[in-house]
Amino acid sequence: MTPLQMIDEIIARREASADPAIFITQTPPDQLRAAAKELIQRAPEPNSLPLWGVPFAVKDNIDVAGLPTTAGCPAFAYEPDKDAAVVARLKTAGALVIGKTNLDQFATGLNGTRSPYGAPRSVFNRDYVSGGSSSGSAVAVGAGLASFALGTDTAGSGRVPAAFNNLVGIKPTPGLVPNVGVVPACRSVDVVTIFSATVGDGVAIRKVMEGYDAADPYSRKATATTLPHQDLRIGVLDVSEREFFENNEVEAL
Repeated sequence: MTPLQMIDEIIARREASADPAIFITQTPPDQLRAAAKELIQRAPEPNSLPLWGVPFAVKDNIDVAGLPTTAGCPAFAYEPDKDAAVVARLKTAGALVIGKTNLDQFATGLNGTRSPYGAPRSVFNRDYVSGGSSSGSAVAVGAGLASFALGTDTAGSGRVPAAFNNLVGIKPTPGLVPNVGVVPACRSVDVVTIFSATVGDGVAIRKVMEGYDAADPYSRKATATTLPHQDLRIGVLDVSEREFFENNEVEAL
């Protein structure tokens, strides 16, 4: 499948989607096709770039040039003149932005229902919440509208919706991935996160995104560390703390 064929499939899937609250802004079809053609011209050899032709969605508190950033608040919306640092790195690696996804307004919330643009639903049951705040990003990947998506995580916003939609939610170490071009919820601990189908995919995407950025005061030149094999201590709930309020499945786990 060529990038252009992939984009045509994504456009068809978006049009057929039964959840109108996944996206705040979709990249128009003509712009998507133009981006795919530009990629083929820039890198005609298949898989010659790490993310050659891979479609991805972006939480709408992360800047994408040519698409508005709303953070889930129409009165706040602005038109960024350049991509966020992570988006620029992903585009350079060959990935294609298909749209900006819904979120709990200003990324404050964990259930995915606090948005004037509607509430995305869990891909498994429309009676269930999607999780937040990166609600649209999780549902976009879970519904097969994107191969991966970007979210943010300050206190669970990238991991909760991943869990609710059977995805992997990867939260890099704070400072490993730059936040330049990201609307902050809590600037000192915000992290751009990845929604993917597998851990391997998520790690590969994170490696494209990571790296020091002098424009981000919280960016760090991080080095990998290995967990200790010896003297590793694991905490287990004491019997007196094991109150699960008749949720027997969780108690068994």
